[in-house]
Amino acid sequence: MEFIPLYYKEKLDVINLHGDVGVVSLWSPLKTVKKHFSAANVDLNPQTSRIAVFGTLYGDGLPELLRNLLYNPQLHYLALFGVDLGRSRDGLLGFFQRGLELTTCLGTPVHQIIGTLQKMDGEVQPQTFQHRPTIFDLGTPSDPDAMKKIYDFFAQLPPRKATFQERMSVPLPTLAVTRFPADPRSHTILAHTPMEAWKELIFRLFRFGHRVNLGQGKERIELQTVKITLLSPVEESEAVLQDHGFSLGQFSSYQENILKSNLPPDQHYGYGHRLRSYFGDVSANGCADTLKKAIEMLKDNPESRHVYISLWDTSRDLLSPNKGHPCLVSLFFRRFDNLLTLTASFRTHNALRAWPENVYGLIAIQRYVSERTGINPGAITVFSHSISIDPQGNGLERAKTVCDFRHQERKTHTSFNPDPHGDFLISVDEEKKMIVVDHRFEGQHLHRYAGHSAEELERQLVTDRAVSDVAHALYLGRELGRAETRLKKMQRHPD
Repeated sequence: MEFIPLYYKEKLDVINLHGDVGVVSLWSPLKTVKKHFSAANVDLNPQTSRIAVFGTLYGDGLPELLRNLLYNPQLHYLALFGVDLGRSRDGLLGFFQRGLELTTCLGTPVHQIIGTLQKMDGEVQPQTFQHRPTIFDLGTPSDPDAMKKIYDFFAQLPPRKATFQERMSVPLPTLAVTRFPADPRSHTILAHTPMEAWKELIFRLFRFGHRVNLGQGKERIELQTVKITLLSPVEESEAVLQDHGFSLGQFSSYQENILKSNLPPDQHYGYGHRLRSYFGDVSANGCADTLKKAIEMLKDNPESRHVYISLWDTSRDLLSPNKGHPCLVSLFFRRFDNLLTLTASFRTHNALRAWPENVYGLIAIQRYVSERTGINPGAITVFSHSISIDPQGNGLERAKTVCDFRHQERKTHTSFNPDPHGDFLISVDEEKKMIVVDHRFEGQHLHRYAGHSAEELERQLVTDRAVSDVAHALYLGRELGRAETRLKKMQRHPD
């Protein structure tokens, strides 16, 4: 039976197609491992060697290795020899020695090697092998007795034995994930308009949100501590809002109500009520209007950093068994770059329905303060401690529709969004034989990076966090690669 790999054929170093030993070098380069085997007088002749193949095994290559073994049952022995910079050695040994257990990954049931965090698809189990290969751990190239271990292993190998097993081909499945991996507390969105930000928010929730069980049959798809900054927080046209399933009239009505001081009928709280009449002793100071106080403070000192309004009443909302608790919990007004910025924190809100409405309410609040202080409105930043989609009803279908709309827009619109960190001019210094990257912002030169390779420049840019936009980073990578190619060509042909 000849050795025929199903996976990673181009990365394997085949010695003897009829061999019965596979050498797993883990993270060590194949050339390094082969040199040690050659120095230990191991037969590497393609006609007579017991070794069928040398191959690496990094952290995530175990499913492919196991399938190659099932398709090549003539490999009776595996020799592990190499440095392990991850979980490879323990993963392979643990699979055959301890087996698999059920767990979840990205919201989907999967298997896991017992005693490790290494996930597997479960289509291949230890018992899938009619005869499991015998595994020998020969250590690492730096071990003082490495040569002796290699020599003794082959010296003590039993004679070849015939293989009567049939090849077994087990397809490699794709994990049917309910979400894609990302830290649920790391999402930051920078956008110009509310609808632009909202589409990106729904996409992030749909792709990366965690399914959480709230009890009593309630589920949510949730992200935590999402930060969204709106650079141009103004109302959009009726046509734009209708395209996204909203109404300007609906939002305008919400804006009016959020500034009213009375408690809405049959409601446990109202944002306008909390802002303008709930707190404070009216008889003592004549006014419990926190927005009025904020305006006075900004007029008195436009650089004040004390204009912070809390809508959350701890004694009522946390310590007492009351119904109805505000989702908007704080506002912070600050003049920044001569503009009035507003930062709002929400305890929790529904992304599909409430977030756009909430943002339009914030636009009204910011405008109200801006007009009375004479400070032009700037950015609005919204922190959402818990933001979610209700998957029940048509929640998921609605979210998918929004994501499809966003994808289609990005296919048909090729607008360029400049990186807030600036842009870069890449060139090759022929005299110094170096790649040069000039960091610029609004026409001004900020810094010059220089190096002999794209990788060297990459490390410098990453260290300084010089790039903030993923698309910009990918573009720079392509341009640095081209500059490196030019530099190498220049060095080969100096004339």
